[in-house]
Amino acid sequence: MAPPIRKIVYVEDEPDIQAIAQMALEAIGGFEVVLCSSGREALEVIPQEMPDLVLMDVMMPELDGPSTLQALREVEECKHLPVAFMTAKVQKSEIDEFISLGAIGVIPKPFDPMKLSDEVKRLWEKVHAG
Repeated sequence: MAPPIRKIVYVEDEPDIQAIAQMALEAIGGFEVVLCSSGREALEVIPQEMPDLVLMDVMMPELDGPSTLQALREVEECKHLPVAFMTAKVQKSEIDEFISLGAIGVIPKPFDPMKLSDEVKRLWEKVHAG
């Protein structure tokens, strides 16, 4: 059985999407959520917060999600941190590329706020299943 998820860092540059996801993850999922508005901010915050899981937008200005994930993997304490992408880019080839970069999965956008926590838990269980 997977340990419970306590803290999630959510990296998203769109304030409206950020607010909806935070509300859904905190109110429905009961998670503590730390927000970052860019990949660069995430690279500063994640090693300090050491969350159980990172949810990350793919398309962000300056440093996109895949580049942020690659930079995060170079930080010793973050090498094995579970990261899932949230994106509208859900073609099989795109998902395969994200997985090959080390993401644990992809949550499609637009997402259903009522189901977001369940999708996060499903990915979390998958990581701990083996």
